Amino acid sequence: MARRHDPERRQRIIDAAIRVVGEKGLAGLSHRSAAAEADVPLGSTTYHFKSLDELMVAALRQASEGFAKAVAANGALDDPGGDLAAGLARVLGDWLGGDRTGVELEYELYLAALRRPALRPVAAEWADDLAERLAHRTDPVTARALVALADGICLQVLLTGAPYDEGYAREVLGRVIPTGRG
Repeated sequence: MARRHDPERRQRIIDAAIRVVGEKGLAGLSHRSAAAEADVPLGSTTYHFKSLDELMVAALRQASEGFAKAVAANGALDDPGGDLAAGLARVLGDWLGGDRTGVELEYELYLAALRRPALRPVAAEWADDLAERLAHRTDPVTARALVALADGICLQVLLTGAPYDEGYAREVLGRVIPTGRG
């Protein structure tokens, strides 16, 4: 029997892994559960992803694109004359106000890096990208502090279920930016 060419199979497996984590949490993700969700043979998942960590890396990379898209779509961080704290607070609001399941999934994969070293470089990518974008508007140390604070605000909103307060975020982010830099 001839092999069927399926160029989308790898992507379907990644999408399936993200759905599995969204429905069952990280503990529910395995090659077998991803294969079942993607409706592909188990051998396909192990062909494309030699280890579960490789599959998680691909899923985290794809999931973290959600925040990058929110930043790019908003454009608030690109205005050199705009209020940097207000712009970042608005970006966080747009991201948290979107598909909450996607945000939760991204954080679940992000926090999995605590126990899975293979995920750490990918988990750091979003913070590095945001810090680099912010460093164009302020200094690198302040940019890193803003990323850490934004990350903490998002995590608190997700963990407590409290609504995102853009005014609060704008105020505390503004306190980190040196006068005349934001």
